Amino acid sequence: MLNLSHRTARKIKNLLPVTTIWWREIIRFYRQRSRLFSAIAQPLVFWILIGSGLSASFQPAGSVDGQSYIEYFYPGIVVLVLLFTSIFATISVVNDRREGFLQGVLVAPVPRWRIVLAQALGGTTLALLQGVLLLILAPMAGIQLGAASLLFTCSVMALLAFGLTNLGLLIAWRMDSTQGFHAIMNLLLIPIWLLSGAFFPSTGAPGWLAWIMKFNPLTYGLAAFRHSLYLDTTAKAFGEGPPWALSMLITGLFCVLTYVGATLTASAQTN
Repeated sequence: MLNLSHRTARKIKNLLPVTTIWWREIIRFYRQRSRLFSAIAQPLVFWILIGSGLSASFQPAGSVDGQSYIEYFYPGIVVLVLLFTSIFATISVVNDRREGFLQGVLVAPVPRWRIVLAQALGGTTLALLQGVLLLILAPMAGIQLGAASLLFTCSVMALLAFGLTNLGLLIAWRMDSTQGFHAIMNLLLIPIWLLSGAFFPSTGAPGWLAWIMKFNPLTYGLAAFRHSLYLDTTAKAFGEGPPWALSMLITGLFCVLTYVGATLTASAQTN
């Protein structure tokens, strides 16, 4: 009994820093209503304006009659919401350093990998919640979600959000100002999203551009997301993206590499 109680107390002690930082990230984000609104509103504006404007003139490669550009563009918009929410949730690291909170966390007897894990889980939770909200709009894009589609889609979104949050942490732990963080993120975010197949498929793109898209990890995350959306229907995802198994494998590897990179970066930081 004593050993069992000791093990339980030790587990609670180990989990407490993780859950505390995780919950802090969520509370702080939802108290800033402007961030919550912009994370959802901006991609929706893109979807409505760009999707409607190009629907009559742009037919994605691999599509069939009855499938519109709005339907093709919808998965890319959901991924854009995950991207914005995951990355910009990591701005808190820069703010915490300026306010002195991060220094207090670093001197605590908590391994850096737990700190990074808590921050990553916070950003993942926020992105996943907002991504699930956008799934309600799937019927408007002509996509009918069943139980299998919903389960696999949420799993892919969680993987994507975790990897993207760690990518943001990998950069945020090195930054001293929010201005510098924004500059790097804007230079990085839009290109990797545009070259993921969200805006146009790799089929028909110039050879050099198609090769860049193949080396973009977000291409595989988006492909896995597209395939998951159509699991319960006879329709197929637009474009000739990578197969589902390969896409899931590379997305999982992306999550591992970004988490390890963020942890190593955090471990190299001094108090």
